[in-house]
Amino acid sequence: QVQLVESGGGLVQAGGSLRLSCARSGPIFSFYAMGWFRQAPGKEREFVASINNWSGDTTYYGESVKGRLTISRDNAKNTVYLQMNSLKPEDTAVYYCAAYRGGMATMSEGDVRDWGQGTQVTVSS
Repeated sequence: QVQLVESGGGLVQAGGSLRLSCARSGPIFSFYAMGWFRQAPGKEREFVASINNWSGDTTYYGESVKGRLTISRDNAKNTVYLQMNSLKPEDTAVYYCAAYRGGMATMSEGDVRDWGQGTQVTVSS
């Protein structure tokens, strides 16, 4: 049974930074691509970032977060991170960690097998 546990959310002022973490239980963490999605109130869930397996040398970002958010992984700790800088009020959402079905990172929810419970990020103006 794979479990994803997010942490690091909270309240921050516009222009500030947060780092989200997602610890994944289960075997062979390094084999799977990982990602982050978010859902703001009244909106559909949207893609934020993803990283491929093993070395994580391939990453993808949603257009609205490019240049501000960075995804990374530490296979020794079975953890994926999302460093969020220059935060804006429109980044306010519940952020969900995602474990993909395979090793290739994509931007599609359909390729996600497991979801975390979500962590709230609120950016005040």
